[in-house]
Amino acid sequence: MPARTASRDPAAGTVQVADAGPTPAFSPLYQQIKVLLLRSLQVGEWPPGSVIPSETELAGRYRVSQGTVRKAIDEMAAERLLVRRQGKGTFVATHAAAETRYRFLRLTPDAGGPARLARQLLDCRRMRASAEVARALELKAGEPVVEVRRLLLDGGQPVVLDDLWLPGAQFRGLSAETLARWRGALYELFESEFSVRMIRAEEKIRALAADPEAAALLALPPGAPLLLVERRSFTYGERPVELRRGLYRTERHHYRNELS
Repeated sequence: MPARTASRDPAAGTVQVADAGPTPAFSPLYQQIKVLLLRSLQVGEWPPGSVIPSETELAGRYRVSQGTVRKAIDEMAAERLLVRRQGKGTFVATHAAAETRYRFLRLTPDAGGPARLARQLLDCRRMRASAEVARALELKAGEPVVEVRRLLLDGGQPVVLDDLWLPGAQFRGLSAETLARWRGALYELFESEFSVRMIRAEEKIRALAADPEAAALLALPPGAPLLLVERRSFTYGERPVELRRGLYRTERHHYRNELS
């Protein structure tokens, strides 16, 4: 893939990109460089897990100082879009890496340590998006989506009932057979087989009582307390590519989050 050409316009305070137009003049220069780096990630110039050019090379490419590039990369590393490795360079974050494989899984055993959860696939089918799902995924009502239902189990006991919906156009070929064969994290599958990388998520959490169907699947009596976690996950360009609703048992687990 040919490199984009870029130049700095001192009068406007912007970085010009040949195929993308100028970035907003009100943005700090390092933010403009960050936008350019994100565009390169979005179009696959540097795939997940690959090393990006050095700060010196990027400074020359965009005709800015090395410090400006470093500040942009520092911010992207803080957002877990890039990973710095001492003596090796800066790499595009990947769900295949141990530090990001279960980045969005927040269920933690009360006894401590990471959750070691097995999966049980219940269903995977293509369907037409309801108005609610279409709105969450920014699709038109009736467009195809893939619906997946699964259980997550700890020591053989079901602890999470997950329902998730994915845009059908981006996940052609995703099937029950594909999911049954896969042994890694689900987001690692999405990244490696469908070139969709989840870079951030937003969640809503509330408590509710288990209805009879959920109670049966989670081996609970109807009316037992559950935690509902509704998540929208986004890829580059703030594009939603997953809606997920998880029902969590919390007798021996808790939902852990970090605020900054």
